[in-house]
Amino acid sequence: MGDEKKSHESGEREEGRVVYSRLPTGLEGEHRAPTAGGGLAALLAREPVAPALPVMVVSFVLLVIVVFALGRLSSNELRNVSDETQKAQQRQTLGVQFLLDLRGAFTRLDFEARDRGTRESRGGIINPFDSKLGNARDEARRQLYAFERRPLAQTQTGQAFVATARDFIESTLNPDAYSTGGFVKFRELDRQAEQLLAEANKQQQEVDDERRRLYERAQGQTRRLTYLAVILSALIAAASVWELQRRFRQLRRSLEESRRERAFSAQMLEGMVSAVAAIDGRDRVRSANRSFLKLFPRAPVGSSVHDEIAPPDAMKMFSAATSARVEESTYRGRWVLTPEGENDPRHFEVYSSPLNIDGEHGQILTLVDVTEAAHNETELRRKTALAAVGQAAAQVAHEIKNPLGSIRLGVAMLRDMTSGEEAHSTINLVERGIEHLNKLTVDVTQYSREKPLALSTVELHKLIDSSLELVEERLRERETPVEKNYTDDPLAGELDADQLQQVFINLVANAADASPKGAPVTITTARTEGRIVRAGGNGDGAGAGAVPFARLTVADRGAGMDEGTRARVFEPFFTTKQRGTGLGLAIVKKIVEQHGGTITVESAPGEGTSFHVELPLRQDQ
Repeated sequence: MGDEKKSHESGEREEGRVVYSRLPTGLEGEHRAPTAGGGLAALLAREPVAPALPVMVVSFVLLVIVVFALGRLSSNELRNVSDETQKAQQRQTLGVQFLLDLRGAFTRLDFEARDRGTRESRGGIINPFDSKLGNARDEARRQLYAFERRPLAQTQTGQAFVATARDFIESTLNPDAYSTGGFVKFRELDRQAEQLLAEANKQQQEVDDERRRLYERAQGQTRRLTYLAVILSALIAAASVWELQRRFRQLRRSLEESRRERAFSAQMLEGMVSAVAAIDGRDRVRSANRSFLKLFPRAPVGSSVHDEIAPPDAMKMFSAATSARVEESTYRGRWVLTPEGENDPRHFEVYSSPLNIDGEHGQILTLVDVTEAAHNETELRRKTALAAVGQAAAQVAHEIKNPLGSIRLGVAMLRDMTSGEEAHSTINLVERGIEHLNKLTVDVTQYSREKPLALSTVELHKLIDSSLELVEERLRERETPVEKNYTDDPLAGELDADQLQQVFINLVANAADASPKGAPVTITTARTEGRIVRAGGNGDGAGAGAVPFARLTVADRGAGMDEGTRARVFEPFFTTKQRGTGLGLAIVKKIVEQHGGTITVESAPGEGTSFHVELPLRQDQ
């Protein structure tokens, strides 16, 4: 019930502008089968993939690949630079260490040779088995041999060092040779070693420069990779944006087309005079136009046609219309309904058409208002019946008229032949009957005969005044004054003065008869607009709505009429007078309609009666 209430409130807020409305999720899900299976397939079956989702996924994957590749390349480049720098540093360190070891070896050799010379100079005993000098010499030779295989030994300083080192080693073999030139050779050797160390330090600077160059190269490579990644990311982003924009434009065009189609459908539904509603398989109103919701204000979208959403006559119509599902458009008959808030019943022809709503077998319910057509049909049948009655009455009147003249002549002769007062009274009574029958035959003949209009330019105020002069004696007998409320606008038209004079005389005479003595009869005129309606019931063309009309009202202050009398007042032979023929107002209506006008009556018991006559005027006024 809560969902239904929300649906009701939603329908009331939309004010009948609903083209299609889904039921609340809870109600809708009751009749929807669950998707078989599970996992991604079931998810995709329930939720279709958005068109832009693949583009976004591909773009994201490409960006991840680019970022990963950039990080991997940058890491490799930095690792290569680090490895090469470490190797160069190790080579340089080993080279310096080797030079230091080489210098140390020759220094020990010099120390041992000097120690030997010192002991000899002091006259000490030289141990022939002392191997320190020999070991130092072998170590120096081994170090020199290793040095000769290094790139540094191939330089000029290196070659000079090697030559000096060999001479120095040879000088240590002979104590005399060492004592005379060994110290000089060692000093030269030491100086050359210093030069080699200086060159090694210079290589260290070169190593540092190489390391800095490698780092700069790595930075440049990383920047290039970064720029490449940025360019690739920009290209991927641009392609993604372009694709998303393209799909967005497609979606927007699709939405715009859907919106236009929806607006067009809404305008069609809202513009329809007929009431249209979509009923789903559970007999709920799923869609309705303004005419339907105006006709059934308690039947908003979402309500059931089995609830109390309309008067009893409408509920019977709903039950009959939804009792069976239709496979093709079906006529459900003509129904007479009284909409809520109205007093007059209206006629509707009901049609059902099949409709599929969310996989359910529903229907479209269409109510075509044929009230005017029903009234026209009723009026046509009435006129046909009255025409038949009129023709029969005319024939009877014709048959009565000839013997009625003979009877009148015989009664006149009988009057001359008698002299008694009682006989004359009887003859007067017969003559009044003969006069009534004669008036009846004349009225019947006039009503049944279609007299053509003799049109001429007629000023209505003058015609009304002349008509009042003809009925003045009757007004004087009834002591009925006439109040005139004429408009200042000229009211002239192409009319039949003689026949309209009969109309005005009849209306004024009836008003005088209905009014108590001394009560005035009011005649009011006004200028208005309307459509010309000829006796056939059709308007004279589509543009007849702007035709000027004259509105004449004859009002009395009599007892008024009830609804039954008011409905039959223009019927032939219907009268409330004791000696009336019942054809006066019928003839008035016929003459007014011949002119393309209308006559209506407004009355209520105790409030008097007003007859309103509308006649077309010249359009040049």
